[in-house]
Amino acid sequence: MKISRIFAHRVDLPLHETTYKWSGGKSVTVFDSTVIGVETDTGLIGYGEVCPLGPFYLPAYAEGVRAGLRELAPYLIGEDPRELTKLNYRMDAALKGHSYVKSGIDMACWDLLGKATDLPVCLLLGGRYGDKVRLYRAISQEDPEIMAAKVAGYRAEGYTRFQLKVGGDPDVDIDRIRAVRAILKNGERLVADANTGWTQHEAVRVVRAVRDLDVYIEQPCLTYEECLAVRRQTDHPFILDENVDSLDLLLRAKADLAMDVVNLKISKLGGLTKTRQARDLCVSMGIAMTLEDSWGGDIVTAAIAHLAHSTPEPFRFTSTDFNSYVTVSLAEGAPQRVEGYFEASSAPGLGITPRLDVLGSRLVDVCS
Repeated sequence: MKISRIFAHRVDLPLHETTYKWSGGKSVTVFDSTVIGVETDTGLIGYGEVCPLGPFYLPAYAEGVRAGLRELAPYLIGEDPRELTKLNYRMDAALKGHSYVKSGIDMACWDLLGKATDLPVCLLLGGRYGDKVRLYRAISQEDPEIMAAKVAGYRAEGYTRFQLKVGGDPDVDIDRIRAVRAILKNGERLVADANTGWTQHEAVRVVRAVRDLDVYIEQPCLTYEECLAVRRQTDHPFILDENVDSLDLLLRAKADLAMDVVNLKISKLGGLTKTRQARDLCVSMGIAMTLEDSWGGDIVTAAIAHLAHSTPEPFRFTSTDFNSYVTVSLAEGAPQRVEGYFEASSAPGLGITPRLDVLGSRLVDVCS
């Protein structure tokens, strides 16, 4: 089996809530997602998806995905998509950095491997743990009472994990955390996610002001060193996210006791192959994980489900169903939330069939 063509479509993903807001006044109303297809000489096609959270979140942007594919794809024609480690080595040799560009290709090749072996991707990633995966809901940054009302609404839909977008004015953020924590019950978990938005002294103020509350603190500051300084001044459970982009950083953070939980994003790490490496390292180090991506639709959600479902349950902090946030469905067969949980498909590959009428014309098309 050889790769004969790599192509890509652009799809807009509007939000049900119309706007998603987080630290620093950042907001998005429509996500620009790229759906990647990897076609083989046997006729099989695998699909992946990459959807950056705007150009101002991580070093990634939507047009960069497509530009990077045009640069990278010619080097992959003729390669065997089932040889995933070899393929990743080839991608890294042909294009330095730009992990997010490679993520959709790698994801599509896992879909192909599953189709070729008639196995779901979660089994290929290590097995299927449990019957379902618990989800969190991200709560867009608003006034405290609005955020508390949204949490109450999503609780009624079955969610028990909530990621509160803070990282703004520290005094308002303290009110946000208190307002939401006040309505939660035992067993429900709250994460205050600053998305790098606080300076170090602001973060220290916030964690001291809410020291009496049961809340996780996530990525309070921009740099790893600043986050570590805050970590050392709080006894709250601590989560790292934006800084974690390599195995080296994971090992450093473990040595520094810098986190209790880590967020692993597929596109930030470069695809399922490298995220599995990071996942397995975390399991060996005893670090729990949120398994997710930057954003996406049905295809990204399917990949997240397979990654999460193949992770041992004691280390599976939570995951997310991005396809429930948006109004456009990219594919049939994608996981659907049921009472705050989803599960990976048992069909071969990612278990999805793209809706070709939604994908539209190809913006990238590289063939042999």
